[in-house]
Amino acid sequence: MSRYHEYFHNWTGDRVTCRDWFQLSLKEGLTVFRDQEYGAATTDAALSRIDDVKMLRARQFAEDAGPLAHPVRPAAYRKIDNFYTATVYEKGAEVVRMIRTIIGHEAFRRGFDRYIARNDNSAATIEDFVAAMREESGFDFSQFMRWYEQAGTPQLRFEGEYDAAARRYTLTLRQMTAPTPGQAHKEPFLIPVAMGLIGPDGAELEARLEGEADAHRGTRVLLLRAAEQRFVFEEVAAPPVPSLLRGFSAPVKLSGHDTAGLAHLAAHDTDGFSRWEAGQEYATRALLDAIAALQRGEAVATDPALVAAMAAALDLAQEAPALAARILSLPGKDVLADRMAVIDPDAIHDALEMTRAAIGRQLRDRFAALCGAEDPSAPFSLDPASMGRRALGNVALAYLMAADPAAGLDAAQRRFETAPTMTGRLGALALLADTATPARDAALAAFHARWRGDALVSDKWFRIQAMATAPDTLDRVEALTRHADFDLRNPNRFRALVQAFGAGNQRWFHDASGRGYALVARMIGEVDRVNRQIAARCIDVFASWQRFDPARQALMRGALDALLADPALSANAREMAERARAGS
Repeated sequence: MSRYHEYFHNWTGDRVTCRDWFQLSLKEGLTVFRDQEYGAATTDAALSRIDDVKMLRARQFAEDAGPLAHPVRPAAYRKIDNFYTATVYEKGAEVVRMIRTIIGHEAFRRGFDRYIARNDNSAATIEDFVAAMREESGFDFSQFMRWYEQAGTPQLRFEGEYDAAARRYTLTLRQMTAPTPGQAHKEPFLIPVAMGLIGPDGAELEARLEGEADAHRGTRVLLLRAAEQRFVFEEVAAPPVPSLLRGFSAPVKLSGHDTAGLAHLAAHDTDGFSRWEAGQEYATRALLDAIAALQRGEAVATDPALVAAMAAALDLAQEAPALAARILSLPGKDVLADRMAVIDPDAIHDALEMTRAAIGRQLRDRFAALCGAEDPSAPFSLDPASMGRRALGNVALAYLMAADPAAGLDAAQRRFETAPTMTGRLGALALLADTATPARDAALAAFHARWRGDALVSDKWFRIQAMATAPDTLDRVEALTRHADFDLRNPNRFRALVQAFGAGNQRWFHDASGRGYALVARMIGEVDRVNRQIAARCIDVFASWQRFDPARQALMRGALDALLADPALSANAREMAERARAGS
């Protein structure tokens, strides 16, 4: 969506610009929100939201949990270049979205129009934007402004109690935000919780929230203002399972569901995002159990209910292929790492591969059928259903390769050679890159020869190899830094290889030898000579060093110390390295 983002800057960034750099999220966060809304309007809203939240969790939640955490509006800065961050962009967009959730779409649109009209061709502040929303809605945003002032990701926990005799359901919500650098104490946030109640039969339950005149079913928004708050629902006909944070109504981490509740929501929730979220949480817990078993030296048993959920997702392949693809995609390594007290990259990788192989074996025939379903002669289309089928084909191929490497390798070669779209070919190439085989080498050579003249496609070629899990990945990435087509003066090429390796290849960047750390630190030092902003932004791959085992901690600190020992290191890179080295 980057081209739409830049287009939308015509209004939010150019015609109405920032009074000073402390208002950066007024330009960037608001514009990210607008391009996300364009994506939702032109594709499938629930699927678009899933993709936005996955990016937020992968990038911004990690930032909020480490030494580089900062508020959406930072109180001070040394180099403003260093605040073009996921917090300013992605979390800033979530703050705007929460305003709309609180006051409603119509009042938000009126407020937005008022903001643009009042500040057209001038410089504005976050307070100017919020004032326009207050004037059109009458809502007091005083407490809400903490989202701009406080760093960190709130932890939201719920408890529910049903009184059958009184037909009453009491929902208790508690929030807590951990300390972040420079902010040891956090005041409670105002958190909008979009929610509904799902009955035992899977239908939405009618309920009357205490203070309401009539009962109704569907989504309502609760406003959590205190550290702990109770919400009482009357006229509830049966014990409900609460569907909370529908549409991901606030950038928080939710806990409180048992596995039975998650399974019920995954099967019945009427909110598309929440249904996917419940399934992902169920899978995350199963994978964390597998990781713990591996660390104890025990055998891993795949949860039968997880396999059943994946089989149910395959039933959606015809009517909703894009949703099926997302449900079938296991939680990412970053999601699992975020839930571990001490991150174990090897156990995470092994648990994911073993689980994917177990699911693939039990559903092999169905995955194999999907791998061969794409018709090379079919006309190309960008409609959501066609895009969904292509994505689903890639997911199915990944399961087939995990379950039956020989058959999967043959299927990946065929898909690479015959797929009529770039999506299919890139998906097959990425899976081939994970194998140290002649088939991989031939496919990579053929792709490079065909697309070498296209810079953007060549970036994908570099990125696929940077993200590969094959045993020789470290050697190959090292060699690619000397490739004729790798140029430190090309920021996109550096991001595609070095930053993608550091941020996205958990297995090999965190190799126990420390070679991955040394490689990325060396490349940061080299690129700093020609592009200090790119160098500084890459340093965040070291920011989570305290989350790892002592040996890896020492190696990551050593890589940062090596950077800081360079007297020629730019001020931008030095600031980020010092903050990362200091820890949280």
